[in-house]
Parts: sequence; C-alpha cells; structure tokens
Amino acid sequence: MSDMRILIVEDDRDAASYLVKAFKEAGHVADHAADGETGLALAEGGPYDVLVVDRMLPKKDGLTLIGELRRSGRETPVLILSALGQVDDRVKGLRAGGDDYLPKPYSFSELLARVEVLSRRRSTGTPETVYRVGDLELDRLSHRVTRAGEEIVLQPREFRLLEYLMKNAGQVVTRTMLLEHVWDYHFDPQTNVIDVHVSRLRSKIDKGFGKALIQTIRGAGYTVRA
Repeated sequence: MSDMRILIVEDDRDAASYLVKAFKEAGHVADHAADGETGLALAEGGPYDVLVVDRMLPKKDGLTLIGELRRSGRETPVLILSALGQVDDRVKGLRAGGDDYLPKPYSFSELLARVEVLSRRRSTGTPETVYRVGDLELDRLSHRVTRAGEEIVLQPREFRLLEYLMKNAGQVVTRTMLLEHVWDYHFDPQTNVIDVHVSRLRSKIDKGFGKALIQTIRGAGYTVRA
C-alpha cells in the first residue's frame, strides 16, 4: 500500500527504535515520541495516518493521550500497544477512543497488517459514529453526549435535534430542515416548537460552559460551531 505516515509513542527506546526501523523498511514514514505529552503535541500538529501508542507512558499515559486527542476533534486512527492484555484492559482502551488494541509481545507482521487496515478504513470514509464540535461530543451508537468530559442527559427528541445540528456543524440549518429531519413531518415553519426545543437543548449544552456552541442565525435558522 502507499506510504503511510505513522507516529509511534513509546517510552522504551529500544522498542521504539526497532519499530521506526521496521516501518521504514516497509516503505513508510515513522516518527517517534518518548512520552505522552510530546506524543499528544505531535499528534495534534502533524498529518499522521495512524498512531501507535503504548499504554504505559511517562508524563501522560496512553489512554489520557487518546482521550484528549478525541476531545480536540482529531479522528486519526490509534492502535494501542500494551503489556496489559486482559479483556477488561482492551475494553478500556477501545472505550477511551482507541481503534485497535494489540497486547505485547506481538509480531511486527501483525502490527503492520493492523496499521494498514486502520489506514485503509480511514481512507474509505466509513460513516461517522461520533460527532465532535469543540469540547462537545455525541456518540450515535451509545446515545451518549458529553461536554468537556461531563455527561449530559438528553431526551430522545433533544438527542436527534443535536445529532442533526452536529452532523451539519458550521452550516446554517433552517427550521424547515429540522422539521423534516428531526420531526419527520411538514407544517408551518413559523411554529415555535423548534424554538422551544432549541432553547431546552441550549440550556443543557451551553449553560455553565464558557462558550455557547448553539447559535441562532437571525432570519435563517441555527448552527453549531466551536
């Protein structure tokens, strides 16, 4: 497959040196960070295809790194490497935002194959299951909404309303569009039912947080933007 750019976040210098060399021999570009803080800074600043992240890291552990990366809106696929290979450990890694989990010891051929799969999956544009705008995150599968890591409980209609707004983040969504996609029927777009629901949603999403994400575009509709 074509060249990938890979970031390896690993504090064991011998292991990291081996991985960098092996990826380069396979025709890919590999960078290395020796701790979680450096890894996060590089991951947020560089156009990487895949991150390979050790779970136990100095300064910032792997799961914290991944969580902060996801909250910042970065979707780069992450493969977690760890000596902790029990089912509960793997589940924690995936729930933290990892895309794959490979216990140590591992073979490089398997690691390479998994990294290639993650890179291909990203390039095929699979449907998004998580929407992020700033520090607001909506998981379509678990129906969980968080802002700055704090869980927000929404009613089903509020969830659908927020989901549609976040799916179209940065764009103006008209009242007619909301009636058709969230309420599934047509009636007078001048009705205040949408304003009432948006007001309730805004009180849950924006109240108590520093910046308002749900914005009213006068005479047009609404938008969600960071």
